Amino acid sequence: MAAILSCPYHSFGSNSPTTARTPWIRPRFLGTHNCNAGPSSRRAVISFCSSSNNHQAHNKEKRRPFSMKECAISLALAVGLVTGAPSLDLSAGDAIAASPALPDLSVLISGPPIKDPGALLRYALPIDNKAIRGVQKPLEDITDSLKVAGVKALDSVERNVRQASRALKQGRPLIISGLADSKKEKGEELLRKLEVGLDELQQIVEDRQRDAVAPKQKELLQYVGSVEEDMVDGFPYEIPEEYRDMPLLKGRAAVDMKVKVKDNPNLEECLFRIVLDGYNAPVTAGNFVDLVERHFYDGMEIQRADGFVVQTGDPEGPAEGFIDPSTEKPRTIPLEIMVDGDKAPVYGATLEELGLYKSQTKLPFNAFGTMAMARDEFENNSASSQVFWLLKESELTPSNANILDGRYAVFGYVTENEGFLADLKVGDVIESIQVVSGLDNLVNPTYKIAG
Repeated sequence: MAAILSCPYHSFGSNSPTTARTPWIRPRFLGTHNCNAGPSSRRAVISFCSSSNNHQAHNKEKRRPFSMKECAISLALAVGLVTGAPSLDLSAGDAIAASPALPDLSVLISGPPIKDPGALLRYALPIDNKAIRGVQKPLEDITDSLKVAGVKALDSVERNVRQASRALKQGRPLIISGLADSKKEKGEELLRKLEVGLDELQQIVEDRQRDAVAPKQKELLQYVGSVEEDMVDGFPYEIPEEYRDMPLLKGRAAVDMKVKVKDNPNLEECLFRIVLDGYNAPVTAGNFVDLVERHFYDGMEIQRADGFVVQTGDPEGPAEGFIDPSTEKPRTIPLEIMVDGDKAPVYGATLEELGLYKSQTKLPFNAFGTMAMARDEFENNSASSQVFWLLKESELTPSNANILDGRYAVFGYVTENEGFLADLKVGDVIESIQVVSGLDNLVNPTYKIAG
């Protein structure tokens, strides 16, 4: 199985032809991300997850973890004791190098990072319209307002709603002018729904219906996100010539991943909604959608679940990636990273290798359920079919300043039921992954080719 990260001290064994160094990191969970709804039993609090009798796990793990205590200590020392830009060369085997790998310490205290996958996707859109952002921000701030106990939280929510309503009223002309001509009619209809929804949310607050606030907030933010997507007019940049003939996702797509859980007496299966971002990772997302349409992942087991990541995509046999039946050769894709502020991704190099130590990625490893490509740790352009989802609470992955951003290609986020990723185990089976929207954004598909 391809590696996602190396540790200076320990590695996993592998039954594949090569040995990939990967970490064992014990997570420090900051909150509950599972089906536990009460002290006595696990309940299916999300409709996509259902209960069943106990299943016996009978699949062998491909890897067995070793302690990473020394690795964690090394990183802590680097962050705490080194002045300036702390550094760890995590691709150098057993040595700690002097080249910077993390942003400087000021990044760690620059403000609370965005961790909500929906918000990350909204801000990742290639648009620059301050008027719609002025509506988006106070609606997102409702989440923080609701952290206050009891109905007192509604006073802050009311201020958020009024701010969003005022921003919509004052900024409507600029918002409409920012819509793509071909999507203007649809966008204006969404704005009307948003305006009505804000009035409804205001009434919910006045009626002191605290439990009704969050569902309504989610609905309104979906309207906002759809309006923002309607501001994107075509694909915003040219793909480098050497990658133009590969499967490309020129836009966004959503997939549903249905997982059969084998070794959990209270959880039988779960459905995860994943949004794939081809605006910022067209080659990576296009490769994945093409494999999904080939049903490559259907019936495949979860192959790693260690509290740090959930990983799959290693096919049976000696190959560690997808073998294209039309060529009988492995299909690999380049490392693809969009830097915040750039108009197009960089290919084939990590941000560290490019000297961009302080740069932020457009799709950061901030959210629980961040989806990215696994690859050989020593070869940037070796990704093929193996993917992983980050379980966010690791000490080694602080938002905005972690050891994954700029090294691995993020191409999407789990937006529904992401908390249940923590319940998956090695041997659980992906029953199916299906594209539910955005398939028309896939160009150069190979799954239609015979063979």
